[in-house]
Amino acid sequence: MAQRSYWREADGSAVTAAEAQRLWAGEAYPHLVTVAGTYHAVITYKELAETVQKTSGVRTTALLHNWIGGVLGQVVREAHRRGDPPLTALVVRTSDGMVGEGYREVLTVAGESAAAEELDREHHAAAARLDCYRRFGAALPPDGGVPALAPRLLAAIERRRARLPEPVARICPGCYVQLPATGICDSCQ
Repeated sequence: MAQRSYWREADGSAVTAAEAQRLWAGEAYPHLVTVAGTYHAVITYKELAETVQKTSGVRTTALLHNWIGGVLGQVVREAHRRGDPPLTALVVRTSDGMVGEGYREVLTVAGESAAAEELDREHHAAAARLDCYRRFGAALPPDGGVPALAPRLLAAIERRRARLPEPVARICPGCYVQLPATGICDSCQ
């Protein structure tokens, strides 16, 4: 039997990559709406990929990074067409909890300029996730909720902050008193 790239589980019939992505995007949209129903919930690319293949009955041997962007691009455009917030903000990498480079399509479709820094992109995605939670009925705290970075990314940032050394106080060489922010000793002037 020949190696198949995209096929229907039910009968093994071949499916084109474009058809598979269209079907997967159709499955991804309602699944992401479900994820948005839980405050601060996110889903990994890998989890979403498995879900859309399982629910659509269409499988692939292609590497995830070769097709998931096309699926999420369709979801971005459909959300924009419907006037929904960008559901793809809920999809993060397993390794670091970031939305990834493909998130630029959300900004492009919305007519916004690309975020210059990775963390700027992540903060935009955090705000978009909050919009998703509000739109799709998540139980929010009394204050209405706050944008939040994905848990894995937030944990990594906090670990980095914890490893930063405490700033060393500068001491006056004349009287051995800690210098003020100006760097000029008030006692020895």
